[in-house]
Amino acid sequence: MDADAKRNTVLTIIAVSFLTLAAAFSRDRGALVPGEQIPPVDPIFTNTATARVSGAELYRTGGDTSGLECYLCHDRNKPVKLTLDANNKVVLPKEHEDLQMGHGKHNRNNNCFNCHDETNLELLQTRDGRELKLVESTPLCGSCHGPTYRDWEAGAHGRTSGYWKRDAGAIVRQDCVACHNPHSPAFPPRKPAPAPHSLREGLETASSHSNTH
Repeated sequence: MDADAKRNTVLTIIAVSFLTLAAAFSRDRGALVPGEQIPPVDPIFTNTATARVSGAELYRTGGDTSGLECYLCHDRNKPVKLTLDANNKVVLPKEHEDLQMGHGKHNRNNNCFNCHDETNLELLQTRDGRELKLVESTPLCGSCHGPTYRDWEAGAHGRTSGYWKRDAGAIVRQDCVACHNPHSPAFPPRKPAPAPHSLREGLETASSHSNTH
């Protein structure tokens, strides 16, 4: 066999190989099957806002802080006395019936004055005796939740936004109460976000059927 014949044979083999591969790839890719129009994802799953608005955020943005002004209703010269039921649980007055008390297990931390200063309602009090303003509540949380507070300080818990490169700009570290309700911190069960949609519906359906048999 001369050189030209050998070259033609090799080229023919290469061409046939490429055509075979192309046919195999085309068959494996699967045909796109028109399906129902994919609805947009519920904005609740793409919203980047925190779970709630903290008092500090209200003050920072000029929001309505009247609910944080205790002495708009309470008398500074008249100490607040808690009312307890037969099970030693706090009975909330009608002005505070919107609060859901559930801080800790077995109602161990549902006493208002575990956190609020009974001598000055505009202050918070930590377990080690420090006084904090209402907008400085995160160290109060840390006085009981030490490991979580240390994670928060390191950026492993909570939300931190801004610049990864610290010398490029400021960062914003959200307070605990920007996500957790201080009176009932545990998150209730939430609906999971939808799974991603596949554009290869025919192949996906065939694959799922084959995996079930």
